[in-house]
Amino acid sequence: MEEKNWNTTSDTREGDGAPAMGRLVSRRGFFIAGLAAAGAIGALGGFGLVGCSSGSGTESSTRSYDIVIVGTGGAGLSSAISAYDAGVTDICLLEKMNGNGGNTNFSSSGMNASETKFQKAQGITDSNELFAQETYDGGYDTANRELVDYMCDHSAAAIDWLDGLGITLDNLSMTGGMSVKRCHRPTDGSAVGLTLVPGLVAQVEARNISIKIPVRATALLVADDGTVTGVKVEDGDEEYDINAKAVILATGGLGSSKEMIAKYRPDLVDYISTNQPGATGDGYVMAEDIGAELIQMDQIQIHPTVEQTTATLIAEGVRGSGAILVNSEGKRFFDEMSTRDKVSAAELAQTDAFAWEVFDEQVYKANKAVTSYDNKGLVQTGSSTVDLAGKIGVDAVTLQSTIDSYNAITTSGVADAFSRTQGLIAFADGKMYGIKVAPGIHHEMGGIRIDTTNEALRADGTAISGLYAAGEVTGGIHGNNRIGGNAVCDITVFGKNVGEVVAGSLS
Repeated sequence: MEEKNWNTTSDTREGDGAPAMGRLVSRRGFFIAGLAAAGAIGALGGFGLVGCSSGSGTESSTRSYDIVIVGTGGAGLSSAISAYDAGVTDICLLEKMNGNGGNTNFSSSGMNASETKFQKAQGITDSNELFAQETYDGGYDTANRELVDYMCDHSAAAIDWLDGLGITLDNLSMTGGMSVKRCHRPTDGSAVGLTLVPGLVAQVEARNISIKIPVRATALLVADDGTVTGVKVEDGDEEYDINAKAVILATGGLGSSKEMIAKYRPDLVDYISTNQPGATGDGYVMAEDIGAELIQMDQIQIHPTVEQTTATLIAEGVRGSGAILVNSEGKRFFDEMSTRDKVSAAELAQTDAFAWEVFDEQVYKANKAVTSYDNKGLVQTGSSTVDLAGKIGVDAVTLQSTIDSYNAITTSGVADAFSRTQGLIAFADGKMYGIKVAPGIHHEMGGIRIDTTNEALRADGTAISGLYAAGEVTGGIHGNNRIGGNAVCDITVFGKNVGEVVAGSLS
């Protein structure tokens, strides 16, 4: 696959010790545009910068907090809020980029959860056991079943917790690998990250929790007995230590580090990445340097629907609402609601290794994110199927036949030749849309070995005192394949959990 013009390296810092906003925007112009579309910039000053503090030059050479959290994505923000509400108020969040949220800003599908009040209100029958089994099956039985069960059993409580914070996810949809509508999205169907990040940042700000930005953690401080006692940081031209009774790593993945991708999956090194430039694997390195075990690091997920010129991930909810994938001949070729690894492999087997994601006005209106894709010029629009065929360069008769066959599954009960059973609709006459997609690097499923207390573990299973981890930096929850919608569940459930666990240990 041709590498696009996206300079991802293992060090994203400028000469002043922090990545300049100009670089962030040039690589991911839609980072700001997406937040603006969601109304987040006006409310929070862009990426939640209101009230954020810098550690530069105004404090003593050593700082101390009860808890230091490295990373302000969904896991880091959740852990700060839950720890504070559990009674520990002396908390510091560190963020190396010029904006909060990390990859969570780009979370698009939603948050999977089972037995929720929103499912029950809509008459959807689900169970934690089914959610856990489908998650485990989706990861090919390679995940840590204890972690999977914990995530699923606590997912409904996490939905309630978010709702109590003013982050309501009551719009339900499907994702590949799930048999029940359990993917929870914002009410208006917008991308979940653009609701989650501003909402969590607002809650952090309301609690006056310190955020040092841009300040980069470079190493963990360790006492003679092996206990983690803080972090070393770079803050502009200054370097200093921050002492802590506990450190929570919530540093995200490695999708923007060519060096680490080459180390763990050299076959993917030329793939475009959906990750923000700060996803360079810092947490893996810091944890491994002091003896934490990294597991399943070769399990780097590629996502099947990535627009290749901008690295924009096309939300799985678009397929879950009814969209289909067609090849350059205008033919469907696979079950669009299968797991991401299988759909990606099927795309790569097509001529020129791409597909058109095709959908009608119903799907367009059901997914607010499509408007943002359209505004970026990524969507081809036709007044009819024939018109769209001309614009995307496929045979009109073939495309119409493909759509007729697809519609018949819903209207006439015809069995799908590709065995798709979920997210089926009949396309209506009128406008039709297409987005050109191909696979791209999306998520590191391996990472720091943890248990259900989020403690970082050594290879012998013993915990590293004082060190905890949550979110994409951890491994074992997803196994060899992550189900769409499970990452937000992961960061919320385990982010909330680690804050409460650490607060309890300090009380």
